[in-house]
Amino acid sequence: MKVLITGGAGFIGSTIASVFAEHGVTPVVLDSLVTGRPEFTEGKIFYQGDIGDGDLVDAIFREHPDIIATVHCAALIVVPDSMRDPQRYYRVNLAKTLDLAGHLIRNGADRMIFASTAGMYRPEPDLSVAETSALEPQNPYTRSKMMAELLLGDLCKAHGLRVISLRYLNPIGADPQLRSGLQSSKPTHALGKMIECYEQDAPFQITGVDWDTRDGTAIRDYIHVWDIARAFHEAAIRFDSVVPPLSDHPGYEVINLGTGDGTTVRELVTAFREVVGDAFRAEDAPARPGDVVGAFVRPDKAWDLLRWKPEYTIEDAIRHSLEWAERRRALAS
Repeated sequence: MKVLITGGAGFIGSTIASVFAEHGVTPVVLDSLVTGRPEFTEGKIFYQGDIGDGDLVDAIFREHPDIIATVHCAALIVVPDSMRDPQRYYRVNLAKTLDLAGHLIRNGADRMIFASTAGMYRPEPDLSVAETSALEPQNPYTRSKMMAELLLGDLCKAHGLRVISLRYLNPIGADPQLRSGLQSSKPTHALGKMIECYEQDAPFQITGVDWDTRDGTAIRDYIHVWDIARAFHEAAIRFDSVVPPLSDHPGYEVINLGTGDGTTVRELVTAFREVVGDAFRAEDAPARPGDVVGAFVRPDKAWDLLRWKPEYTIEDAIRHSLEWAERRRALAS
């Protein structure tokens, strides 16, 4: 039994591949290596190429007829980059998803698990988001993901494709066995900045301390990347119960992944100190232009349909991130 993982040489895709392999399902990785890392493909069946290359996708299914599902992670995901070059984001995240879906339909591969974003929702007054929340994407990245979901939904109705879309917000951590982690040595999220400040013995700036949250700082839904990867495995093994074939089901199902309450920046600082010690310094600072209060995800549906909930703590994710940063430095030296 095999799964095709597009973008399987990236941070999340490589972790998903490891989860499947640990459960006896062979990952077949398709990645262009534009942002993916070749070392994350070691020991795996690997095809270097573009998801829009129909001849290559045909060859993969011809050579691996036992592929039971496609996990589609290949995408561009950096919000500021999407603002600077929206054309590239729509071409990669939208047009090539359409191409890939066509190749899957042609090969009779009707199961797709789509890596999406809960950043397309408009948060509720309590800052939560659920599958029923209104969609209000704020940038080309989240709009490209929303539009990709809309086109996939149409293809499900017209061509019998079946899709489970998993939406989440802020993956952190690393493979607990340190086989893979963030490709970037300078991640821009708050935890990445904390690690950078810790390594430089500099104070971390908490930008914005008067938001309408439980402690005045912005809130994010950080979730360990291994827990996200576990959800993709659960979606694959439960696929036909979630999206039954030959039924009245529309063929498209959205499931959110999250913690249910999120983590504020001040809470993240506290957790970081639990791992590295109280000497880690942080200071309050004004909010930056473009900063937002954030949101957190309600994962009730993920439990109902996938029997999934996060298992790793924020402290676990911080510890694994620090271990991965140390391993990356050792490999580079």
